[in-house]
Amino acid sequence: MVTDPIADYLTRVRNAVHANHRVVEIPASNMKKAMTKILFEKGYILNYKFDDEPAPGTIKIALKYHPVTKMSAIRSLVRISKPGLRKYTQADNLPRVLNGLGIAIISTSQGLMTDKEARSLNVGGEVVCYIS
Repeated sequence: MVTDPIADYLTRVRNAVHANHRVVEIPASNMKKAMTKILFEKGYILNYKFDDEPAPGTIKIALKYHPVTKMSAIRSLVRISKPGLRKYTQADNLPRVLNGLGIAIISTSQGLMTDKEARSLNVGGEVVCYIS
């Protein structure tokens, strides 16, 4: 049993990037699916596939690398709000990652979104992680 599934998700992706793997497979949940969609929309991963054959299912993520330098699109993944210490922020205090070059994933009352989307909708929430 995993006590922090979001940290496990981030760690699996981080380890796959460091090992230069092309595909990583992760147990699925609705929050992980929403995070994967955000990563795809923002260009951090190449593609993804949700397999719902067994009950919880899995997520297969194709990681994105530069064709010449073989550098990953994902430089760092940092978990901010943890089960032992939740981090919440108001709409006017939303964090900026690398002065706008990275993204922060925010869990709001309207679902998971990036810091820029939350700022434009003027909603705050729980700061899940930073991605750059």
